[in-house]
Amino acid sequence: MRKKLLPVMVGTLLLVGGMSIGAFASSQLEEIKAYLNKDLKVRVHGKVAQLNDEQGNAVLPITYEGNTYLPVRGIASLLDVAVHFDPEAYEVILGERLEGIAINQEQFDDTLYSKDPSQTTFGGKDYGEVLFSPAGKNIQYAALTPDGKYQKLYLQFAAIGKDIESIEIKNDEKNALLKKVGTITTEDGMQTIEVDIAGVQTLSINVSKKHDGAFMIPLTTSYYK
Repeated sequence: MRKKLLPVMVGTLLLVGGMSIGAFASSQLEEIKAYLNKDLKVRVHGKVAQLNDEQGNAVLPITYEGNTYLPVRGIASLLDVAVHFDPEAYEVILGERLEGIAINQEQFDDTLYSKDPSQTTFGGKDYGEVLFSPAGKNIQYAALTPDGKYQKLYLQFAAIGKDIESIEIKNDEKNALLKKVGTITTEDGMQTIEVDIAGVQTLSINVSKKHDGAFMIPLTTSYYK
């Protein structure tokens, strides 16, 4: 299973900063003595950067027992990564907020797996992790393993270079067609295909494309529900 990681410059953990999270309502908090580290610089893409909170105020790293903790809001802003706080789940969420579980959180066939920015970027957005079938290759198959846990699949899909003739999504165990989609053109942009997958362990995605066409399936914004 592949999971997306947020890169940081130092330390092993991130400190939540610049967020109103009602922290003192938690019974799991433990008081510590830590130090604001005014000497540490954070360098992003070769340049020293200022860490700021949500209001734009400068914030500092904290050093505690030999480890340095960076404010997550400041780091996320510098790296252009969305960050949110879910008060009900009491979770800090980095990256896209989905209504379900991203498909890269379950097993999948990684034959077409790519993190190359030239293949993960579409319409000006970098999806980070994708299944990508490039032009000139005849790989027209992908597989996902929802493992019978979910009711729906929301599959994002884009045709690149040439129109896609059709997509068939099948239940592999029963060799049953779950969904067939007709032509997807390059002008259609990123499409979302909704599929009923109740009880499905493994599903296949069969794409009819021209030899000089390509397609992309984002793993970070396609999701199960």
